Amino acid sequence: MNQLSDRARASFLASAQTKLDCADLLAPVIAIAAERMASALLDGRKILVCGNGGSAADAQHFSSELLNRFELERPALPAIALTTDSSTLTSISNDYQYAQVFSRQIQALGQSGDLLLAISTSGNSPSITQAVEAAQEREMVVIALTGRDGGELARLAQGYGDVVICVPSQSTARIQEVHLLVLHCLCDLIDQQLLGGFD
Repeated sequence: MNQLSDRARASFLASAQTKLDCADLLAPVIAIAAERMASALLDGRKILVCGNGGSAADAQHFSSELLNRFELERPALPAIALTTDSSTLTSISNDYQYAQVFSRQIQALGQSGDLLLAISTSGNSPSITQAVEAAQEREMVVIALTGRDGGELARLAQGYGDVVICVPSQSTARIQEVHLLVLHCLCDLIDQQLLGGFD
């Protein structure tokens, strides 16, 4: 039992250390991303979000915080997780290929001035890189949330207004834990900008 307890404690410490290591590096980039998001929302645009696996769960988490509320009362904000419609996901996968599950949706739903939040721990998921390419074709701003060295996602997200938030860890679990914190930071910073004050 002590070995299990020690291992659990070590995971807590590793997670906390990774977050502390990323604080100074990521805070300025998170602030820029939050400015881009708030600007899009104030201009009447929407945020589309995509990811696979755990990143799909993060996409849904983020969109629900905008559509409903985070910690402050405010009007609902337009956000769509492209990971939730099983009929759309399976039909695109069946008729075309899985790599197009998000890009096809972006081609239909994305408009110039909208924003795509693309989440991939490796930065090399074909469905995510194709989503970014589709968003850029639609003249959308891309916020890339990734890990390790950023992968292909970081290379692609170099357009005007694009932002790359990269967690420099080799552990998928640690990257995902920081991603969740980043998403909560984005929600908080969006609310602070839209509601006109910082407490």
